[in-house]
Amino acid sequence: MDYLEFLIGTGKGNSSKALPQLKNHLSKLGYLNTNTIKPSSSSIHDDDDYLFDETLEEAVTKYQSFFKLPTTAILDAATLAHMRLPRCGVPDHFHHNTSAHYTFFPGNPKWPVGRLNLTYSFPPGTLVEAFKAIDEATNIWAGVSPLKFRYTKNYEAADIKISFQKKGHGDGSDFDGSGGILAHAFAPTDGRLHFDGDERWVNGVVRGAMDLQTVGLHELGHVIGLGHSADAGSIMWPTIGYESRKGLNKDDIQGIKALYSSS
Repeated sequence: MDYLEFLIGTGKGNSSKALPQLKNHLSKLGYLNTNTIKPSSSSIHDDDDYLFDETLEEAVTKYQSFFKLPTTAILDAATLAHMRLPRCGVPDHFHHNTSAHYTFFPGNPKWPVGRLNLTYSFPPGTLVEAFKAIDEATNIWAGVSPLKFRYTKNYEAADIKISFQKKGHGDGSDFDGSGGILAHAFAPTDGRLHFDGDERWVNGVVRGAMDLQTVGLHELGHVIGLGHSADAGSIMWPTIGYESRKGLNKDDIQGIKALYSSS
């Protein structure tokens, strides 16, 4: 995201050749209408693509509000610094529960009553560290929900397919190399969970590395139906720092119990 350095102080009415990339990024994260955004790799852009217009101003303000940043409506230092943080690639949703910060995917999809005992698997050649990390993460979610998880060697038949992918990998949500987007997953009952293979992954807290259990716990939250939370203490908060481990908090537990309350 080197282009961000060219946008410091940019606001409504300003133009920049870096704005198409920012618009594309905010579109992928749910802050701009995807139908109006050209891919940042496109060689053809209208003058409007380079303009910081009212629509982008609204998107930046919404971004600042979600992450509890000063709502300046401009690309100030605090906003750009936050945009550089490693994060999940799943878009942010804004239909928060009135008494909490958790969200669900549109339509509130979840695993049906007849499919609460889920299998998960990895393709051959997966990092050994991932097995223990995901085992621990599934046990944590099982402890606060009606869902149960079991490892299977049969990757193709598994309910949850966990793999490490790089750059474009065929699901329409490309990774971006080291830093930036760390992982993503899909709403129930899709079952796909992808880690960015260009990151340095470990199971634990190691300098300059990402903790598989923490990111796996977050992505499994998506797999079972949770969206991003506006509570910075939640495992479902969109960003995660290097050298850190995080668990569930009250908001996460309330969210998953609310989603599966009738299961």
